[in-house]
Amino acid sequence: MAHQSELIEKDILAYLKSQEEKSLLRFITCGSVDDGKSTLIGRLLWDSKMVFEDQLAALEADSKKVGTQGGAIDYALLLDGLQAEREQGITIDVAYRFFSTDRRKFIVADTPGHEQYTRNMVTGASTAKVAVILVDARKGLLTQTRRHSFLVSLVGIRHIVLAINKMDLIDFDAEKFRRIEDDYREFAEPLGFSSITALPISALNGDNIIEKSVNTPWYSGPTLLQFLETVQVEDDRAGQPFRMPVQWVNRPNLDFRGFCGTIAAGTVRPGDEIRVSSSGLVSRVDRVVTMNGDLDEAVAGQAVTLTLKDEIDISRGDMLTVPEAAPLFTRHPEAHLVWLHDEPLRPGQLYLVKSATGITPGRVTDVPYAVDVNTLEQKQVTTLGLNEIALVRLELDRPVPFDPYRENRDTGSFILIDRFSNATVAAGMVSEAVELESHKAQLAELEPETGSAWTRRISLSELSATSLNVVDLTAEYGTFILEAPITLLAHLEKGNRVLFRLRDLGQLPAVALLAYEHNLAFEFDRTLEGISVLLFKRGNLPQDKVDSDTGTGI
Repeated sequence: MAHQSELIEKDILAYLKSQEEKSLLRFITCGSVDDGKSTLIGRLLWDSKMVFEDQLAALEADSKKVGTQGGAIDYALLLDGLQAEREQGITIDVAYRFFSTDRRKFIVADTPGHEQYTRNMVTGASTAKVAVILVDARKGLLTQTRRHSFLVSLVGIRHIVLAINKMDLIDFDAEKFRRIEDDYREFAEPLGFSSITALPISALNGDNIIEKSVNTPWYSGPTLLQFLETVQVEDDRAGQPFRMPVQWVNRPNLDFRGFCGTIAAGTVRPGDEIRVSSSGLVSRVDRVVTMNGDLDEAVAGQAVTLTLKDEIDISRGDMLTVPEAAPLFTRHPEAHLVWLHDEPLRPGQLYLVKSATGITPGRVTDVPYAVDVNTLEQKQVTTLGLNEIALVRLELDRPVPFDPYRENRDTGSFILIDRFSNATVAAGMVSEAVELESHKAQLAELEPETGSAWTRRISLSELSATSLNVVDLTAEYGTFILEAPITLLAHLEKGNRVLFRLRDLGQLPAVALLAYEHNLAFEFDRTLEGISVLLFKRGNLPQDKVDSDTGTGI
């Protein structure tokens, strides 16, 4: 193995050039507390000669001061940088480290094993392609081992290294190693991993980390580094349909209007046809602009600015896609949710839902089941506590573009944010992005007799922006569906009434459908001033218009 640190010292340009041609692998270490995750990564850095002289001097001093190895080198201190981590001998935050060999570059995330820091482990796993799950050979599988395994399966990691550590403490017992391996394979069978590679290791002593250990003559598989250098985890995002969430609209002068973002999937070229998720409008790409000039093609992972041939309305939070394979634009995603906050989930409570570059109010409407991380069995719950995982259904304030998480991590994930504290309370992975079947049936019943489909969706967020008590539809034409923001529904739930002004009777079915969907009552009125419909919560029937027609839905 080439001495990377010496090459950096002697010829930095040669080192940088050698790095450009190598593939990059992101992986994480996870497992229960004290299974040796930080020690393992520290040993990898040490044995791959990525520890510089000043780091070595500091490591030797720190090992004597706060180390856990009786004054000997404590490799975990290369990762555990927080004072609390060193005092307690544990990992709290996610630590990222870069190292490289002659064959590959690596970014490794050292994640905490304590249950209370599971939220940090989810953060580290979200970008990884391989998970190294450590198991203490003396203890076997623990609850955190199972929880972390389930989480890495949820975030789409398909290649697992089962690193059975501290084999030196059980005299490299092959029978116990195989028993732990069999137990894990049985547990992980429903999780759908593409590969599980079990390794007998001692992170502290370096057995089967870089070189084959003489203490395991019964083991014929690869060392940890050999596996990491050769595992095939090609990024297939470039072959997927084009997706680019708009991060910023760049308008430096009257002659330029570009849409900035990082391509989440696919490729884009000048002349390609693209579709705006929120409006459905279609245009063609005029230029693909970067700081280094225009490109003939850009691929997933690149940050670019797109200009279009047509002037159409696009803003931050929109997604640019290919017309023939657009994500579903929905208010009702179904997702696996990992609850990350001490305060439990309250179904029906308003949160902020942040997905890609957009933020919209939303709430969890239903929790079909939670998952028991020990048995992977489904259990019925009404709420979620810290670190619990469940399948949930959400209702969003406005439609949002989603892909299933298994197809695209960037466009299939979201977080829930507490509206008052701004704390991130949950991480979600979309399993299905579908419209509710009951909603589809209602639309079918209320389509015009001519058989023409509804042509537009109108969000009431803008129409009711000036007053939550009045919605003016007199300027709208054609057939449409009304999408009510959750803020307006909450206003109605408090007992307030909302007046809809209609252009003609043809708009009445859209308002009636809105009432039906949200279990509201309505009152129809026609005067010389025009047509109006009053919406209100059932049980709050107005008494000032006793001659009006009143309904409780359709």
